[in-house]
Amino acid sequence: MNEKGTISVHTENIFPIIKKFLYSDQDIFLRELVANGVDAIQKLKKFSAMGLYEGAVEQLSVEVLVNQAQKTLTIKDHGVGMTADEIKQYINQIAFSGATEFVEKYKDQVEKHQLIGCFGLGFYSAFMVAKKVEIITKSYQSDAPAAHWSCDGSTSFELSATEKEEVGTEVILHLAEEEFLIPERIQSILTKHCRFLPIDIIFDGKVINNTAPLWIKNPLDLQPEDYLSFYKELYPFAADPLFWIHLNIDYPFNLTGILYFPKAANYFEQKETIQLYARQVFITNEVQEVIPDFLRLLHGVIDSPDIPLNVSRSALQSDSNVKKINGYVAKKVAEKLENIFQEDRKNYESAWEDIAIFIKYGMITHDKFYEKVKDVVLLQNTAGAFYTIEEYKTKVSDKQTDKHGNLVLLYTTDPKKNKIYLQSAEQKGYDVLLLNSQIDTNFINFSEQKFDKVKFKGIDTDTMERLIEQEVCLEQMLTEAEQQTLKEIYEIAIESKPITWNVVAMSPDELPVILITSEMFRRMEQFTKRKEKEDWFPMTFSINGNHPLAKKILNAQEKSIQKTLARRAYHLALLAKGNLEGEQLADFIQGYTEEVLTN
Repeated sequence: MNEKGTISVHTENIFPIIKKFLYSDQDIFLRELVANGVDAIQKLKKFSAMGLYEGAVEQLSVEVLVNQAQKTLTIKDHGVGMTADEIKQYINQIAFSGATEFVEKYKDQVEKHQLIGCFGLGFYSAFMVAKKVEIITKSYQSDAPAAHWSCDGSTSFELSATEKEEVGTEVILHLAEEEFLIPERIQSILTKHCRFLPIDIIFDGKVINNTAPLWIKNPLDLQPEDYLSFYKELYPFAADPLFWIHLNIDYPFNLTGILYFPKAANYFEQKETIQLYARQVFITNEVQEVIPDFLRLLHGVIDSPDIPLNVSRSALQSDSNVKKINGYVAKKVAEKLENIFQEDRKNYESAWEDIAIFIKYGMITHDKFYEKVKDVVLLQNTAGAFYTIEEYKTKVSDKQTDKHGNLVLLYTTDPKKNKIYLQSAEQKGYDVLLLNSQIDTNFINFSEQKFDKVKFKGIDTDTMERLIEQEVCLEQMLTEAEQQTLKEIYEIAIESKPITWNVVAMSPDELPVILITSEMFRRMEQFTKRKEKEDWFPMTFSINGNHPLAKKILNAQEKSIQKTLARRAYHLALLAKGNLEGEQLADFIQGYTEEVLTN
């Protein structure tokens, strides 16, 4: 049996769904109703410009009024108003947008993005909080009588003529809950969603919004103090930003905004710092679709009517425009960084500590961003000097290229803790980088993949001779038999942990024993943030066969003296790495104290 027909959609079934499930956030009802009022005023201004309305339009506003005695919340606009027929068309027909019809009717005289509404559903958000809603409205058309509409949340309504002197609309909500009768609650909602609407919003007798936020202004008309003042408006308790970028584009999509580079102690603890607007209405601060992940570390505002929103205008929908905007914003930020570097390198270097994480994160995760910023990524050495990657490779290539042709970039994560290793590096004329941010392990791995024959090595991960292997090696001063004997002495003296010992030729000026932490395990340690290193990877110690202590241990007549000297050297190796603690630290202090008293 073949049969065709039409799916039946009943208003009494769909209306409760719209009221209860269309909006995830109850607060949005006020945003929607205020935005409707703003649209009504924008329409009236357009009619005035077209000669279709002769009344005053200079100081029109939307008022939000709380009446605790009557338990009502009223949103009153001085806009275009409605006739009874328009109420039937726009209010009684769900999802019929008056804004969409207006733009279509006057498309040759109205800017595409001038009005906020588009779905025709915002009004019904009122029923999320109201048990009854009334509309009292008077159209701008002089011969149209005022109208009164009311509905108790069912599919039934009442519509009648009424008296109203002023053109405009009042939406009166008889509230089901007293939460929205609290002035502070209403103020907070208005501040969040309506603080930058283009028409004055009046609450408690005061204008609560900035109708001309900085991002809609011409950058040529603005001074640095304007940007700093607006930053304080957005983030009252934050330190002044380092610099900013003013976004302004009208093709192939419309987008404005300001992104600030903040002073940040920890970028990765910051969340939801960029605010997304559509036609100056706050939408969300969850901008992961519009803004590349690494740019979400910035602060600021993005406003675009071309970003597709869901029906409730509370979340984004991904499409080709979103991808274009994503790429454009990343490109503009990269260009800003290039300009600052070229025009004021000193200022760029002074800001590097704050922006390094953001830039490194971006270059690791965004290929096009990397191509733009690779020449302005800085490396800082332990002396505090800054170099681009290419500048630094040139600086150290003569002394730090090993016998395999690899350029070895030495680094430390803690100059104070690694002071003794730094001294050894300096004695050989090596330069050492400071790489101690949260993202530097990722940055090192990324750089080694990008740059051919470049290796990063922590200065405390091996002996200097093996960190940068040269064609000519240091001569070992001990015979093979002496090396074996020395190794056995250490193995007997240190019994507490499984340890690999080896005897190597080092400078006599280096430590008698060095704890070796391979570069691989160093990076694993950074990823896992584990401190109990000896519990999860094997410990290897290199005995300096050229250190005077080596001969002293071998020449000692008593095994107890050999053992004591070996344990002192072992403890010094742990101390140099910051690993001497607990019983070992107590043993070291006690032994050192006894030696001082004895001597």
